[in-house]
Amino acid sequence: MKSDNSHSDRGKGKAVKLLAGGNPQIAKADGDVPVQEYIEAMPGWKRDLGKRLDALIVEHVPNVKKAVKWNSPFYGVEGNGWFLGFHVFTHYVKVSFFRGALLRPTPKGGTGKDARWVDIREDDFDEAQMASWIKQVAVLPGWLS
Repeated sequence: MKSDNSHSDRGKGKAVKLLAGGNPQIAKADGDVPVQEYIEAMPGWKRDLGKRLDALIVEHVPNVKKAVKWNSPFYGVEGNGWFLGFHVFTHYVKVSFFRGALLRPTPKGGTGKDARWVDIREDDFDEAQMASWIKQVAVLPGWLS
């Protein structure tokens, strides 16, 4: 029997540890594979949200670059930097736009100069608004790590 702080990794028998708030602990790596491992390890309703976010990004950003950094999926454009990342918390998934202050309408969360975020709770996902933000932020100069 699995403990509450692990999740089977894609049926391979490999356990993924869930950190505080249920955030999957996935090693830092580039590419789609670690991002999909992260999404598959997201607990409960958050997994479906992760899949939908990933699909929206892939749909609206041709040749999107993916990675897992700091136990969070990151999305970017080659040569232009990272534009978005998300992170699991106990009651919501935080989607951060690294140049979100330039988005219209501006996402509600944010205290820094450029970054803004939205906390998505169960049954509170505005897919049309998210698609609009993704299209806007993907063409802006991103965060260079």
